[in-house]
Amino acid sequence: MKNWFVTLIIILNGSLLAQTPPGDEILKRVDQNITAENKVLTSQMIIYGRRGERTVHSKSWIQGTEKSFTEYLDPPRESGTKMLKLGDQLWMYSPQTDRTIRIAGHMLRQSVMGSDLSYEDLMEDPQLHKIYSVESVQGDVFNSQPCWVLELQAKQSDVAYQRRKIWVDQARYLVLKEERFAKTGRLLKTTVVKSVMQVNNRWVPEHIVFRDVLKNGNGTEFIIDSITFNVAIPEHIFSKAALRK
Repeated sequence: MKNWFVTLIIILNGSLLAQTPPGDEILKRVDQNITAENKVLTSQMIIYGRRGERTVHSKSWIQGTEKSFTEYLDPPRESGTKMLKLGDQLWMYSPQTDRTIRIAGHMLRQSVMGSDLSYEDLMEDPQLHKIYSVESVQGDVFNSQPCWVLELQAKQSDVAYQRRKIWVDQARYLVLKEERFAKTGRLLKTTVVKSVMQVNNRWVPEHIVFRDVLKNGNGTEFIIDSITFNVAIPEHIFSKAALRK
């Protein structure tokens, strides 16, 4: 009887392992779900600071992984501020100074409008399989959803986070939770997805909480109000001239 029970456990464990796709395949499915030829979205960012909270509204036009243009709409203090990403370069226009500056070097590590996100976060290639290799895959449950937990290691040294740990929803191939680490192994940032939505057969994070663990505070909430995939975007939007219009 004892030998039969041991054999059953071995068979069940083997069956579970067989059902787990290779880590690289999981990561590519995650990337396919989140990236698109182009997309347009409106969003709000709720920033919790020392003097209370404030909400920043914006609209973004994104083409592939190399081009993006964001205009901040509200509150009045940030209205008219614009950001343009072209490949590995980032520019910001401020209507208060009527100047366009390039964000580079140590400036990339600075906070975006006092939030828990840095300019470096905005610049990172969203296709994780290009930057990271999968070190291990385990099973877990997060918010009642069966997940695969992937340990990721950067393929090169010039990335914002050398190691990441992600909880991937097994049914929807969506990252529900993430931990981002420095070269030293120190935890730097966490993200938790509070809600998701389905758009054109894609599962998209709708409400995300970002938290810089090196800062005191309640983190930053990022909420997508609307998103449209694969729509025509005029090429002139992705130009420095568009920053001053």
